[in-house]
Amino acid sequence: MASNTEIEIKFRVDNLRGMTRKLRMAGFHVETKRTHEMNTLYDLPGETLRNRKELLRLRNYGKEWKLTHKSKSKAASHSSREELETSVSDGKKMDLILRALGYAPSFRYEKFRAEWTDGKGQVVVDQTPIGDFCEIEGPSRWIDKTAKKLGVDKANYITTNYAGLFSEWRTETKSNAEEMTFKAISRAKQKRR
Repeated sequence: MASNTEIEIKFRVDNLRGMTRKLRMAGFHVETKRTHEMNTLYDLPGETLRNRKELLRLRNYGKEWKLTHKSKSKAASHSSREELETSVSDGKKMDLILRALGYAPSFRYEKFRAEWTDGKGQVVVDQTPIGDFCEIEGPSRWIDKTAKKLGVDKANYITTNYAGLFSEWRTETKSNAEEMTFKAISRAKQKRR
C-alpha cells in the first residue's frame, strides 16, 4: 500500500524565469502548465480541526476537484503530514455535502500553479497574491538534494502552510484582507490608499 505521508518544503522565489531555467538544468520537465487553483478550507464550529492542527480542503485545480484531509504536522526541517486525498467529480455538490454535515468554509486561498517533475518527486511553482513560492515534495533526502541543485539553502526552507504564511503576511503588511485571493488583497490595498 502506498504511503499517505506528504513530505515537503516551501521556499520564496524572487525570479520565476530564473527558477524555470534552474528546474530545466536540474533535469525537470513540466508536468502541468500554469493553471489556476482555488482552495477552500472547511472547519466545524469552534474551529475543531484547526485546534487539532488538521486541515480539510476542497481544491479546484483547472477542471479537477480534490478533497483532502491533512493531519497534524510533525516538527522537523521538512513538513511531514499524513494526507488522505481523493478526486471529486462535482466540487459544488461536495461543498453542499460538507455544509450539510456541519462544516463551513473557514479560509480561501488561490494561486497559479505549474507542476514539474524529474520522475522521482515534484517541484511546484506557485504564484500567489502574497508572492511567489516553490514547493519541493518527495522523500526527505531527495528534497534536500533538489533544493541544493536549485540553489536553496536549508535556512530558507519554509514548513508553514499557506494559511500560516498569509497570517504572517497580514501582520507584516497590516493588511485587512480576510482571504488569500487576488481580489481580496487588491481590494484591501485600494482601501488603504
